[in-house]
Amino acid sequence: MPGFSDLGRRDFLRAAIAGAFAAGTGARHTVAAPGKRPPNVLFIMSDEHNASITGCYGNRTVRTPHLDALSATGITFDCAYTASPLCVPSRLAFTSGKYISHCRAWNNDCRLPSDDYPSIARIMNAAGYESFLCGKQHYDSRHRYGFTEIGGNMNNGRMTGVGQRRAADDTTVNTEGRDQRFAHFKTADDSSVMSHDRAVTAGALNFLSKRKSAEKPFFLFLGYLAPHFPLTIPRKYWEPYRDNVPMPVLPPGHVESQPLNYHHLRRGFGVVETDPKLVKLGRELYYGFTQWVDEEIGKVLTALAASGVGENTVIIYTTDHGENMGEHALWWKNCVYDTAARVPLIISWPERWKGGQRRKGACSMVDVTRTVADIGGANAPDDWDGDSLAAWMDDPGLKWKDMAVSQYYAHNIASGYAMLRSGDFKYVYHSPPDDRHPAQHELYDMARDPGEFANLAESPSHAERIVHMHEILVKEIGEHPDETEMKCRADYARGYGEDDSRKPRKGGK
Repeated sequence: MPGFSDLGRRDFLRAAIAGAFAAGTGARHTVAAPGKRPPNVLFIMSDEHNASITGCYGNRTVRTPHLDALSATGITFDCAYTASPLCVPSRLAFTSGKYISHCRAWNNDCRLPSDDYPSIARIMNAAGYESFLCGKQHYDSRHRYGFTEIGGNMNNGRMTGVGQRRAADDTTVNTEGRDQRFAHFKTADDSSVMSHDRAVTAGALNFLSKRKSAEKPFFLFLGYLAPHFPLTIPRKYWEPYRDNVPMPVLPPGHVESQPLNYHHLRRGFGVVETDPKLVKLGRELYYGFTQWVDEEIGKVLTALAASGVGENTVIIYTTDHGENMGEHALWWKNCVYDTAARVPLIISWPERWKGGQRRKGACSMVDVTRTVADIGGANAPDDWDGDSLAAWMDDPGLKWKDMAVSQYYAHNIASGYAMLRSGDFKYVYHSPPDDRHPAQHELYDMARDPGEFANLAESPSHAERIVHMHEILVKEIGEHPDETEMKCRADYARGYGEDDSRKPRKGGK
């Protein structure tokens, strides 16, 4: 069976990490050598980047030379997962170092409990860093959680804390929402996403041109919107992929066999039936948009290399979640298939870690947060959920937990669900939406079935594995997912109580 010994997961990992740091650096809480200045951290997060649409993840069609070059100088993680396949929950999980059920970041109308919450920026600041935010983090307009914003005010939401569930038997289809999004599958020289991201690049270049090595170490978070929809890109980025991107693989009976919640996602986003021509066009445009944002990232990496601070800077690239691109007959994100829940993750600092390495075990966004804290020598709160990747990067033979949790409790579903990836298997538990609809389970052998088409949850030969993985999931989250669902519903009904609107934003993201 996959999983862990009776030794507590964090106790084991932290003991191993402490030993590795003691042997390698003489200090537990930093990756910098003794007596040396801690490195800067450049953290680049795109939005909705499907990991498989990247050259360094094996795609031979898409053009991502800058991310591929970063991979060649760094460590690439093949099995990294978002804490939640949705923008705000994923980003608040990163900010707080906690699973979304622990920081109560349920949907895109959520924020952290207070502005002085012990965030990654705040603990980095306490360790002697200056933390800067340039671009999207999807924060409430009143909160920055320890970041100083540069490059313009790009986070202007007003969160209500309100949400809702679809009735389990609701069969209504949101064709209006579908048509609005698909209408932007087109070519144009500019769009809201491209304008935003050009401003992010400009803000980063300005910052790097002025930053001096004698100043405090910086933690600079760059938040790009691309390749998030609307999928509107310049024609020159579409042309290389026109007629060159394969259509989704949909085995007979696969869609019909999916859990109830995924049928609701399809209805809630209006993609019950999608014109194959639009599917083809959208996939081609998505490839082009990924190339476009790779070029923007390349401008920043070039500027960093030319600056006086590049050599002592750790570069981290990831995204908040993936994009289904019509796979599994789904679009956008919101599910926990790998198309939406797995994320690219590259960490590069040649001064310490040899480039061109890969790590195969499962990890998650909350692990990345604790890794940033370790890089900066910051003291992470004891209630953070992740484990630093630093010692595993130092030693590929180190026993790693090989586990990731992702949760979804947001819009267009009848009930929330939680995923555990451990070893070769992925387990998903869907809470019962009401008394008439039971809980549902998914189990996939990711080694034999990477497309996640054969749900093994009803197979008697895997009954023991289901029980075992469910126990690990409950232990890791600290409660049964049904309790999480009830907590979420109570928060949705209560909201934050100070906003004018009591309605969740239409359609979400």
